[in-house]
Amino acid sequence: MRKEPYRIALAGNPNVGKSTVFNALTGLNQHTGNWTGKTVSSAQGRYQYKADIYEITDLPGTYSMLSYSYEETVTKDYLLHNDSNCVVIVADANALERNLVFVLQVLELSANAVLCLNLCDEAEKNGILINDKMLSKSLGIPVVKCCAVKNQGTEQLKQTIASVCKGEMICRHTEFNLCKTENYTEKLKALSTLATVICKDCVKKSNVNHVNKRTEKLDRLLTSKITGIPIMIMIFALLFWLTAVGANYPSQWLSDLFDFIKNGLYQIANSTGVPLWMKGILIDGVYATLSWVISVMLPPMAIFFPLFSLIEDSGLLPRIAFNLDKQFEACGTNGKQSLTMAMGIGCNACGVTGCRIFEQRQSRLTAIVTNSFMPCNGRFPILIAVCMTFFTTGTNSFLSYAEMTLILLIVIFFGVAVTLTASKILTKTVYKSKTSGFVLELPPYRKPQIIKTLVRSLFDRTLKVLGRAAIVAAPAGAIIWIFANARINNISLLQICTDFFDPFGVMLGLDGVVIMALLLGFPANEIVIPVMVMAYTSCTTLQETAGYEQLQQILCANGWNTLTAVCMMVITLFHFPCSTTVLTIKKETGSIKTTLLAMLLPAVIGISLCAIITLISGVLI
Repeated sequence: MRKEPYRIALAGNPNVGKSTVFNALTGLNQHTGNWTGKTVSSAQGRYQYKADIYEITDLPGTYSMLSYSYEETVTKDYLLHNDSNCVVIVADANALERNLVFVLQVLELSANAVLCLNLCDEAEKNGILINDKMLSKSLGIPVVKCCAVKNQGTEQLKQTIASVCKGEMICRHTEFNLCKTENYTEKLKALSTLATVICKDCVKKSNVNHVNKRTEKLDRLLTSKITGIPIMIMIFALLFWLTAVGANYPSQWLSDLFDFIKNGLYQIANSTGVPLWMKGILIDGVYATLSWVISVMLPPMAIFFPLFSLIEDSGLLPRIAFNLDKQFEACGTNGKQSLTMAMGIGCNACGVTGCRIFEQRQSRLTAIVTNSFMPCNGRFPILIAVCMTFFTTGTNSFLSYAEMTLILLIVIFFGVAVTLTASKILTKTVYKSKTSGFVLELPPYRKPQIIKTLVRSLFDRTLKVLGRAAIVAAPAGAIIWIFANARINNISLLQICTDFFDPFGVMLGLDGVVIMALLLGFPANEIVIPVMVMAYTSCTTLQETAGYEQLQQILCANGWNTLTAVCMMVITLFHFPCSTTVLTIKKETGSIKTTLLAMLLPAVIGISLCAIITLISGVLI
């Protein structure tokens, strides 16, 4: 038995199922999305085969070893500077010729390698038959056929890796006559020719035209200049509508459950003689805030993230990037920003992390700074509440939800327009750069793995984001309780602050309560509405309204009108990102200046727009 683990590197093009192979080998769970750049950093895991331990590193998916993009730099540096016992190169059996260009480049860097032909079942259905023995002989390395998503071929792959690591299976690709020119264009041409020659002998195709025609028909519809964007809009409209409608009931159930637990906590605190101030901070402050955030955030996230993951896995997201590439190119970036924007709709912190897929640092920073222009899951409840109370014909009806969905789409389009404008300005000033192109592969349409996607989106996205929000919401709850209960001359600190901010709020068509609620909502936007209700009703704890009608009565009684509602939606869309996103920006960029810019830019835009709307409204009236 070997004391040290064997070191395995996992490399491959994007969209070949590399992360799925990683999961099949290690048993670890890592979400796999059917779009370019999903894995943007290396992940590690271990598995045991017989008596030995194997440590496997999942490298970012990349198309070449040019060191052009972040992913390519990470992958090439790892293969050059880490002495791996074996490199497993994952290739898509449906596109072997294209994948072989990357395989040949990896073989120039690694002595021991195994080619894992993934998605073989799909290839056979598409009429593609690969002679793996002949391919192995041509490349000089072992070739293993598998279907990782069905866990087929995994044991054979483990056995082959073990044989290579122990020297029982010798790789002879060094004898293969690879192109040695330093000119990349010439080298790529030579490798492409070599890949064509190899595939000519090893790959047989039949009935492929039928599959290609089916893909072409769908692409003509989804990437058309006429129908592409309208279909994209309808997909997101359905997504928002399902999220808004579906979240109502579980949200109320959770709220009732937390109220029941809260009453139990009161009884325990009273029976054990807990001091009044401690009971207030822990129950009325920390617990009340946490329970509100969870009951408001969890249901829509539990619906939105799985549905969004299904869109990813089906292959639709790359088509969205394709449709929007020209618009972003005109602003100095590229279509990848549409992907990170879409991620930001779920969670701005996730969208910021996703910006790693940009090759150029300037484009990456531009996408990071503008990502919070997309309304995240924490701001949607505010937008929905304002829509339902001021801009729909009724409440809890099909028509009202349809109207709300339309308004949300308009808000998002406005956010996209501002994102494009801000990106254009940033790429001409702060982050000057040439327009950067990007390689975007349109993967085949695949049937999503519904059960696996639901489970993974719950743990990898919903609970992770909820956990980050809870961590910052807990201390915020204590602070809010202190503001509401600490008094100077019998006036609470909360009222003193709202009175102080009131002149500024009025200038923006709002009031001091809204400004203070936004400031206290910095840890989690979900608590903005309850803080407002608490301040308006002069309560000492966060209050939950019985419904949109009651919320409307409270707001109107405190001077709200249509102008206030419009300005509230604008300032909700454009204000500083939450603390979780701010910390993520600092971590991703390592720059305090960039972090401050990401906070100030949306706030300045929101304040300016509200002031202009209020000024115009005053002139017209």
